[in-house]
Amino acid sequence: MPSVLDFSGTPQQSHEEWVKAMSESRRSSMSFHFHNTLRKEFFSSYQYLKDQLPLVKLYAVTCEYIKGEKQFYYRAQKFYEDVPASEEGMMGDFVELSEVDLEGSRQFLKKFVGGPGKAGTKRALDCGCGIGRVSKGVLFPIFETMEMADMMEEYLLHAHEEYLGDYADRVESYYCYNLKDLRLSLRRYDVVWIQWVACHLTDKDLMDFLVRCKASLRPNGVIVIKDNMARQGCKLDPVDSSIIRHLDIMKGIIQKAGLEVLDVVKQEGFPEVMVPIWMIAMR
Repeated sequence: MPSVLDFSGTPQQSHEEWVKAMSESRRSSMSFHFHNTLRKEFFSSYQYLKDQLPLVKLYAVTCEYIKGEKQFYYRAQKFYEDVPASEEGMMGDFVELSEVDLEGSRQFLKKFVGGPGKAGTKRALDCGCGIGRVSKGVLFPIFETMEMADMMEEYLLHAHEEYLGDYADRVESYYCYNLKDLRLSLRRYDVVWIQWVACHLTDKDLMDFLVRCKASLRPNGVIVIKDNMARQGCKLDPVDSSIIRHLDIMKGIIQKAGLEVLDVVKQEGFPEVMVPIWMIAMR
């Protein structure tokens, strides 16, 4: 969902500095077990890309907030348990901006679908679909069939039973998974749409998911990420347990996943006080 918060970058720390700082903190305030959990589960997701892709500058999110990778995902799940299955819930109380968002998506997507050398219109996958707001407003008018994925069962049930109406008959499958656990069939989708959910994956899990998305594309298929992007650096939003990345950091993860960026466009029509929203097409 859109966010009114923006975060500046945090200083980069080397692995050695991080280990030293955490060791000192461990002696005074942390158990040995908790210290090791932080090192193994969270820091590795950032260090992974930092070691293997030195041209991409990654910003370590402080363990003060995230408290380990498992807790990071758990807190996001708990946050969305309190978000109602409605357009207001999906838009974070900015429902008046929903049509602006959908029109921006429609205009962006039509560049890559239909016609020679473009994606087909047989099937799309909506990742982090919620109640199906983007499926209904952007994807169903274009694609013959849809598949939808979200970690919240309540949202998928509401989509099927109420929100989608007659469109529900054209949904082939609903997947109730966090994207880090979602496995995709090979060469199945013309478009994979990922909106306001890439921010809920660690760098490594996002990269791994994009690798799976790439393998799931039909000829000329396209992946689209639409998400909040920080104006500088990368930092955790502790409210909904999401990582807001600078556009260059996101591009680095995409590159590491073996994908080529086709186009990048900023969503217009949102208040300047809000975090910028960017759309990235890739294959």
